[in-house]
Amino acid sequence: MTNSSSISHFLLLPLADTRQLQLLHFCLFLGISLAALLANSLIISAVACGHHLHTPMFFFLLNLALTDLGCICTTVPKTMHNSLWDTRNISYAGCAAQLFFFLFFISAEYFLLTVMCYDRYVSICKPLHYETLLGSRACAHTAAAAWASGFLNALLHTANTFSLPLCKGNALSQFFCEVPHILKLTCSHSYLRELGLLAFSFCLAFGCFVFIVFSYVQIFRAVLRIPSEQGWHKAFSTCLPHLAVLSLFLSTIMLAYLKPPSVTSPSLDLALSLLYSVVPPVLNPLIYSLRNQELKAAVWRLMTGCLKKL
Repeated sequence: MTNSSSISHFLLLPLADTRQLQLLHFCLFLGISLAALLANSLIISAVACGHHLHTPMFFFLLNLALTDLGCICTTVPKTMHNSLWDTRNISYAGCAAQLFFFLFFISAEYFLLTVMCYDRYVSICKPLHYETLLGSRACAHTAAAAWASGFLNALLHTANTFSLPLCKGNALSQFFCEVPHILKLTCSHSYLRELGLLAFSFCLAFGCFVFIVFSYVQIFRAVLRIPSEQGWHKAFSTCLPHLAVLSLFLSTIMLAYLKPPSVTSPSLDLALSLLYSVVPPVLNPLIYSLRNQELKAAVWRLMTGCLKKL
C-alpha cells in the first residue's frame, strides 16, 4: 500500500519492449508531431494573415487549430522523450500538468466544434441574421466561453483526481496521464466524487451532442430546399469538413470510452488512445484544406511566399 503523498513520479505504459522498436516509435511520433505542427501552423498563419478569411467560420477554425496544437504538444513530447531515453518516468507534478492541459485542450476542442456547428446552422438556416447573430463581438464571446469551459472542466477534474489517495502503486496503463487510469490507482470508494464529476461532464457533452444533431437536421432540411445544384454544392462544401472533423473526434473517443468492458486488451486500449489523442490534430487541417478552396488557396499563397523569400 502506498499513499499519494509518498509518490514522487508515475510510470507510463511503454510503447515497445525492444530498443529498435522504441527508436522506431520515436521517429514515428516525431514525424506525426512535425506534420501536425506544420499543418496547424499553416492554417493559423493563413487565417491570421489573409484579410479575406477574417470571417466567423475561419476565426473558429483558427481556434480549432490552436487546440489541435495544444493536444499534440501535451502528450507526444513526453512519449518521444521516454522512447528515446528508454524510460517510463513522469514526475507527479508533470503528470498533473499533462492531465490538466490534455483535458483543457480536448474539452475546448469539443466546445469549439459545437460553436462551429452553430455557425454553420446560422449561415445556412438564418443567412439574413448572420451578421447580427455572429458579429465580431459575438464570435469573440463564444470562443472565449468555449476556452473558459474547457479550462474549468480541466481544473475541476485535475484538482479532484490528484486530491484522491493513491493506494495501488504508481504504474499507469496508458502512455500519458489520463483520469480513468489514475482512478485505477485510488483507494476503495475514494473515486466516487470523481465519478460524479465525470457524470456531470458526460451530461454536458451529451447536451452538446444533442444540439449538434438538432442543428444538422435543420441544416440538411434547409439544404434540401435549395433549388440550384450550385447552392447545394456551396452548402455542403462548408458543412462536410466540419462534419468529418466532428465525426472523427467523437467516434474515436466513443470507441475508447464506451466500448464494452469485455472487449479490452492493452494493445487495443493503446491503439484507441492514439486514435483520439494523436490522429485528429494531424487529419483536421488536411480535411479542412482539401474541402475548402479559399483556405487551400490561402495556404498555398503563404507557402509559395515563404519559399520565394528563401
